Amino acid sequence: MTSVASSFEIRRRAIRLWLLAIATLIFVTVSVGGATRLTESGLSIVEWKPVTGVIPPFDAAAWQTEFDKYKAIPQYRERHPGMSLDEFKTIYWWEWTHRLLARLIGGVFLVPFLWFLWRGWIDPPLRTRLWTIFALGAALGVVGWLMVASGLSERIRVSQYWLAFHLTLACLIFAAIVWTAEAVAPRAAIVVPRRIRVGALVVLVLILVQIYLGALVSGTRAGLIYNTWPLIDGALVPEPARLFFDVPLWRNFFENTLTVQFDHRMVAYALEFFVLLHAVDVVRTVRGGAALTGALALASGVTLQVTLGIATLVHQAPLALALPHQALALAVLAIAAVHARRLAREHTEVGAAARDAGTPRWGRAT
Repeated sequence: MTSVASSFEIRRRAIRLWLLAIATLIFVTVSVGGATRLTESGLSIVEWKPVTGVIPPFDAAAWQTEFDKYKAIPQYRERHPGMSLDEFKTIYWWEWTHRLLARLIGGVFLVPFLWFLWRGWIDPPLRTRLWTIFALGAALGVVGWLMVASGLSERIRVSQYWLAFHLTLACLIFAAIVWTAEAVAPRAAIVVPRRIRVGALVVLVLILVQIYLGALVSGTRAGLIYNTWPLIDGALVPEPARLFFDVPLWRNFFENTLTVQFDHRMVAYALEFFVLLHAVDVVRTVRGGAALTGALALASGVTLQVTLGIATLVHQAPLALALPHQALALAVLAIAAVHARRLAREHTEVGAAARDAGTPRWGRAT
C-alpha cells in the first residue's frame, strides 16, 4: 500500500509541476506580448507562418525582405516613416519572441500531456478539462493572427476588439491552468460559508472583466488621455452627453475613449470595494488558515494593482509602469484562482488507479 501511495504522489506532483510550468510560460508570454504592444512592435511581422515562422532572418537580404514587407503597411507610412533597419530589428524581435513563446507553450503542453495519457496517469474528468484548454490555446493562436491582420490594411494599429479578446482569452486559459494545478494539490477541503465561496468566485470574474476593460483602454489608447485622478474630464462622473454621444449606443463602450477609461476606473473601484468586503468577511468568519491567507493576499494584490494603475494613468502609461501593471494583473488573477479553488466545496481524486488502490483523495478538474 505504501508503494502504491508513493507512486500516486509522484504522479500527482509531476502533473502539478507540469501545469505550473505552463502557467509560468503563459505569464512570461503575456508579459512579452504587453511589451510588444506598448512598443508598437506587434505589426512588425506581417505574415502568419505557424511552422516556418520560428526561423528568424539571418542575413542582410532576409532582414531587408522583412523590412520591405513592413514598409508596405499603413503603420510604417503613417507612424514610422524613415525608420532604420536597426530600429525595425528591435520591434521585430519583440514580436518574434512573443510568437516563439506561444509556440513553445503548445509543445510544453502537448508532449507531456500525451505522455501522461499514454501512461494512464490522467482520468476522464481531467483529460476532458485539459483537451478543452488545449483547444482554447489553439484558438488563441488564430485569434492572435486575426488581431495582427486587423492592423495590416487600413488601420495603423490592431483592432481593440481583437486585442481585448486575445488578452482575455489568454488570461482565461492562464486562470484555468492555475485552477487545475491547485485542484490536483493534496489539500483538505476548507469549510467556509457559501457566501465566502461565492464571493471568491465573484472576485475572480471581476478581475477577468477588468483585464478585458484594460485591454480596451490599451487598444483605444485611452490611457494616454484624461490623465488626472480622481477626476476624469474635470469631473468624478463625466456628463452623459460625452459618455454616450456615439451611435449606436453600444459603440461607446468599445470606441469612445472617455467611456472606455471611465468603465475601467469604475470596475476598478468596484473590484477594490468587493475584495476588501470579502477579506473583512473572511477575517470575521475564519480564524486562520488558507482561507484567511488567500483573502488577505488577494486584497493586498488588488489594492497594489489599483495604486499602480493610478500611477500608470497620471504618468501617461510609460513602459516602466504599464508593463508591471499588466504583469501584476496576471499575478492577482493567479492569486484569485488559487483562492477560489481552495474554497471550492470539496477536493476529490484524479486518477482511477489511485482511487482503486485506496489512496487519499486529491484535487479533480473542477
